[in-house]
Amino acid sequence: MSPVGSYESLAAAIQAGAGSVYFGVGKMNMRSRSAANFDFDDLKKITDICREHNVKSYLTVNTIVYNNEIEDVKELLDLAKACGVSAIIASDFAVLTYCQKIGLEIHISTQCNITNIEAVRFFSQFADVMVLGREVALAQAAEITKKIEEEGIRGPKGELVRIEMFVHGALCMAVSGKCYLSLDNFNYPANRGACLQPCRRGYIVKDMESDLELAIDNKYIMSPKDLCTIGFLDKLLKAGVSILKIEGRGRSAEYVKVTTECYHEAVEAVQNGTFTQEKVADWTEKLRTVFNRGFWDGYYLGRTMGEWSERYGSQATTVRAHIGKVTNFYGKLNVAEITLETGEIAVGDTLVIEGPTTGVYETTVQEIRLDLHPVAAAHKGDVCSIATDTLVRRGDKVYKKTLVTDEF
Repeated sequence: MSPVGSYESLAAAIQAGAGSVYFGVGKMNMRSRSAANFDFDDLKKITDICREHNVKSYLTVNTIVYNNEIEDVKELLDLAKACGVSAIIASDFAVLTYCQKIGLEIHISTQCNITNIEAVRFFSQFADVMVLGREVALAQAAEITKKIEEEGIRGPKGELVRIEMFVHGALCMAVSGKCYLSLDNFNYPANRGACLQPCRRGYIVKDMESDLELAIDNKYIMSPKDLCTIGFLDKLLKAGVSILKIEGRGRSAEYVKVTTECYHEAVEAVQNGTFTQEKVADWTEKLRTVFNRGFWDGYYLGRTMGEWSERYGSQATTVRAHIGKVTNFYGKLNVAEITLETGEIAVGDTLVIEGPTTGVYETTVQEIRLDLHPVAAAHKGDVCSIATDTLVRRGDKVYKKTLVTDEF
């Protein structure tokens, strides 16, 4: 299951082999304040695209709900049903009961912090799929899935309850996201999708009597590294987890494509018996090229303490800069015309082209032409052309991708 916050990332998820995508609409989701968010008018288009590509569509309605918002929630859920959304990811009982009333499939959000079989039994009256709390160890997950099978615990569709777990992406210091730090400090509530992430910042301890200040070991002690399970994905599948969820609705389409591709390939490798440590190393290096805060294995393997970020922001091994846009594409020649709005490109550079239909296309520049003549480089203001091996489209954004060389 891949995160989708834009049409570019939707196309990227489909390209990379996602079996399902999840997304938010409007204010009733945990990424409501993110720039990467859809509105009501997008819902039918998204579900149509998903059906066309045989991909399931999951709408997140997973914030807490107040009395004055219940009618708005019902309007959204009615629209979701009319558009044919595959399921609703939810935690609030106002959402659960109304979905049940109108016959919308429900998946229980990680916000409910399901960590034991009793919780599974209770929520099975509402849901066919449940996301376990991120604090659950794999041994505990395996015990839960075994109990589901032994006891025949079934959801509303009459099928055995399926278990979903996060496999990659950001982790929060709070228990299953129930955090009040942003609300306390800035009046922006995390549980309403408006977190300002004060936990990701660096802090000092100050002695109020002597004014002595101490930096805390130069670590971001409330900001966990990102979860990465690709090295033990075989163990996750063996534990009976049937839906693997990638976090990152606020991240780029390139992030969505790379993470989805890697985990899709890893699942296939487990299934066909070719899952090796050499492949794990290769996938991990690819995952490091896109946004991350460093990697660790979460609590799945029995850890009791987290690993914390060493610096603010991404620790990706590559960075990219927006340099222009595609202004024409010549299909018979497979040539893209690019207008450079900033910076320059040279033969040998890596370019990433993104668009709502194109998704994410990456290429190494073999040749550049200006006015039909080959050149070694093109500069800001130039209208140049490069060959591609796939269709790109007018208006697609063009980025130049480079390795990170700074040492910290």
